[in-house]
Amino acid sequence: MERRRSDLVLFWGIVAGIIAGDLITKRIAAAQLVPRYVAHPVIGDWVQLRLVYNQGAAFGIYLGEYSRWIFVGLTVVAVALLGRMVRHTAPGDWMRTTALAMVIGGALGNLVDRLRSAQGVVDFIDVGIGAHRWPTFNVADMGVSVGAVLLAVVLWQEDEAASRARAAPPAPVSPERSM
Repeated sequence: MERRRSDLVLFWGIVAGIIAGDLITKRIAAAQLVPRYVAHPVIGDWVQLRLVYNQGAAFGIYLGEYSRWIFVGLTVVAVALLGRMVRHTAPGDWMRTTALAMVIGGALGNLVDRLRSAQGVVDFIDVGIGAHRWPTFNVADMGVSVGAVLLAVVLWQEDEAASRARAAPPAPVSPERSM
């Protein structure tokens, strides 16, 4: 039981840390990076801070005037499904727990923005070279992205282990056990 408690501490610590870091940095960005869309260089042209409100989803996906509520619904469903995965995670599987916590924490951080304002999600980190820019993002987006990649690796490793277990020859039965 002790391991399970440590898993929960890890999970909720990461979720809370991402949400807190996301909300704090978004508040600072909204207050300091005005007016919108103006670049504030951090590392030359490569890393800039730029206030943007994203009414869509990742990479600027926009579904019309109901985008806000569509993405709220999708987020709630995704968090519920991911929560189910958390409940089915083996005790001590810290990589899977970490991955799920990062995705859930990031999703909830952006959900708060969607519920709080029709302006959209506050994005402010802008990286790229010259005109070649990655879509502007935030701390929650980093949690979702890094967590999703880590989760993909974990699930791939689980699938590989299951494939190896299915392909392994059956263990020989000792004569004593067969009687």
